[in-house]
Amino acid sequence: MVHGFLGGSAQWQGQRRPLDLVAPVIAMDLPGFGQNAHLPPLRSIVSMADWVIGKLRETGVARYHLLGHSMGGMIAQEIARRDAAAIDRLVFYATGALGLLPGRFETIETSKQRAEEDGIRNTARRIAATWFRDGAAAPNYDACAAIAERASLSAFHAGLEAMRDWSGEAQLSALDHETLILWGDCDRTYPWAQINRLWSELPRARLGVIPGGAHGVHLEKEALFNAMLFDFLNRS
Repeated sequence: MVHGFLGGSAQWQGQRRPLDLVAPVIAMDLPGFGQNAHLPPLRSIVSMADWVIGKLRETGVARYHLLGHSMGGMIAQEIARRDAAAIDRLVFYATGALGLLPGRFETIETSKQRAEEDGIRNTARRIAATWFRDGAAAPNYDACAAIAERASLSAFHAGLEAMRDWSGEAQLSALDHETLILWGDCDRTYPWAQINRLWSELPRARLGVIPGGAHGVHLEKEALFNAMLFDFLNRS
């Protein structure tokens, strides 16, 4: 499981127990984020993908399912291209094939400037609120924001720049794994056009739309998200 921008392995606590019935769960903390906030950040989606593959090799993982959320979905696309033979099934959750999103809630340069002015803690908490349908009033907002604010300022900048400079649009048709695309229909970060493109262009894609959830729908609609994920991974 690969988290998104300002995420971390701790955000997957609600998925660990049900997924352990399918296979042991490995939740990554990318350099500069979560429990690896002390590590120097990586500055491209490709380098993040190579880092994840390297960690899997270090732990002796030879075959795996792969889930990527948001920026983690971009990383997962690159992992799937580089380590295709080792991957069984793919899950792209609240993500797309374009790093620099048209209509983003604010420009990347604005996000960078506000982080400098307001500090990483305030900026991380403000951005985390956009991931929930009910914003900062959502039940799991505080826990999610606490993970987000652990990121270093350098990781914040590096992650934004990595997304800005990445696109996987031209290579979608080469991703031939059985794939589940998961999305909350109130997601303000990744609109339907990005999700529809994945669903339309990936050769073996299935689509799961969760009503009433936003960019963090695995925290908002945990039971439904887990049921859809478990059903997909547990199919014979």
